[in-house]
Amino acid sequence: MKFVTSQLSHFFSNRRTKTNVWKLLKFISVLFLVYVFYSVAFHFVAVYEGIADEHSWVSGFYWALVTMSTLGYGDIVFTTDLGRLYSMFVLFTGVLFLLVMLPFTFIEFFYAPWMKAQNEARAPKQIPDNTRDHVIITNLDAVSEALVRKLNSNKIDYTILEPDLQKAVDLSDFGYKVVNRDPTDFDTYNSLNIQHASLVVATNSDMVNTNIAFTVREFTKDVKIVATAASSDSVDILQMAGANQVLKVGEILGRSLARRTLGGNARVHVIGHIDELVIGEATAQGTPLIGKTLAESKLREITGANVVGMWERGKFKQPLPGTIITDKSVLVLAGTVEHLRAYDELVSIYHVSDKPVIIIGAGRVGRAAAKSLSERQIDYRIVDKDPARIRDKEKYVLGDAADHEVLKKAGLEEAHTALITTHSDDINIYLTIYCRRLSPDMQIISRATYEKNVNTLHRAGADFVMSYASMGSNSIFNILEGQEEVILAEGLNIFNHKVNKSLADKSLIESDIRKQTGCTVMAIKCESGLVVGPEPGRVLKMDDEIILIGQPEGENHFNELYEK
Repeated sequence: MKFVTSQLSHFFSNRRTKTNVWKLLKFISVLFLVYVFYSVAFHFVAVYEGIADEHSWVSGFYWALVTMSTLGYGDIVFTTDLGRLYSMFVLFTGVLFLLVMLPFTFIEFFYAPWMKAQNEARAPKQIPDNTRDHVIITNLDAVSEALVRKLNSNKIDYTILEPDLQKAVDLSDFGYKVVNRDPTDFDTYNSLNIQHASLVVATNSDMVNTNIAFTVREFTKDVKIVATAASSDSVDILQMAGANQVLKVGEILGRSLARRTLGGNARVHVIGHIDELVIGEATAQGTPLIGKTLAESKLREITGANVVGMWERGKFKQPLPGTIITDKSVLVLAGTVEHLRAYDELVSIYHVSDKPVIIIGAGRVGRAAAKSLSERQIDYRIVDKDPARIRDKEKYVLGDAADHEVLKKAGLEEAHTALITTHSDDINIYLTIYCRRLSPDMQIISRATYEKNVNTLHRAGADFVMSYASMGSNSIFNILEGQEEVILAEGLNIFNHKVNKSLADKSLIESDIRKQTGCTVMAIKCESGLVVGPEPGRVLKMDDEIILIGQPEGENHFNELYEK
């Protein structure tokens, strides 16, 4: 009832709607007058035929309605030519007024505006005045869709801008919080409490993002603006327009994919840091660590670096003392700069492979991966079927990656790693299956645009999969939370938690966080500073901040247990 009332209020508050309803009422009034005229004229024709005494005024109204509506019961019939001509005239005007003009007039002046008002009620033009600390998203794409799920899981309010009413209604029906506004319109931000927003996320084209950043900046200098950029040339322009952070997600993804390769040396590749805590990854292939358990390796005792996780052909493992290190293991290490340098000194003499890495796809992601590999002095070959993308004939191979001869030319038979970086998930799945059949022992690292295809790529044979959507959404969420950008693989998160009553005055071994949630405590922020790789007997104090690493389901389980 309340919803209907709000719809009626919205419907009749529109000036054009009032005009349309008035026009509809005028048409109905004219139709009623015509009906009354025909009812009265009926008696004059009845007098002419000599049957007036047989029919009352009610009969006249009845005959006019039956004839105009084309029901034609036939119980009252004129027999003269005049009567028949009059009946045909009434019938034709009834068809015109009741069967043609009335439906179209009703639809045009009442039904269509009513449906529009109903849709506008489902996709409002503004947000409530008391909304605070919300995130404004200017476009729903793969990145922002993943961001919405993350915001929902963290109970952070958001609003998506969609200028098309029908699309806004469809998004609302799918459960999204939508405002039917154009993100490039200056007046839009008057209705979004922009001064109280915590973040504006612009994931449109570079030019539209520039317009959005410049428009938002005219309202407030304080709100954070994060924009994505497809072109490196757009970064400076977006920053001049007012964007605080500009993310080149394709480049970030390319570098992250390249970091996963087993080629080059066994040194640590830093993936991010939180204050003094540095997080990195290192391949175990080609080192004396292979075949040892984590306890036997004594990495923590020798280097001070803490193994907080292990990747084994795309699967993340908890770092238990008895976990065996294999030639496919990639160690996730946490420690200070000195700790990771000590690890490098231990393994830097070991070289994994001189064979080139095959990169399939020479788009933004593929080129960024190639640049990252070049910086690490790892040889590579890029396969692409677009001649316009061929830049260096020594490094680029022109042809279709689905052609075995093209892959052989690129060095598939001797390569240890293939990076599949095309923008189409369907093509990536196809090429993953193809490369796995041709080279069963090769390391295959694939890019996914949408999160839904990550598991499919793993089933297809990929060792590692990194999602464009997750990469972008995690980067944006870290900016929102004021955290350092730490790019891990798909399905692995780093998060902070302030110690509350449920964990205070317990040691790490007593709280048993790892067993309860599958998450590992990497460091503790306390009054004395940052404690990296805390001992199991370390007692947690109220308001200490712990930094953890774990999979999304582990993070959710941790929040359920300890956020209360």
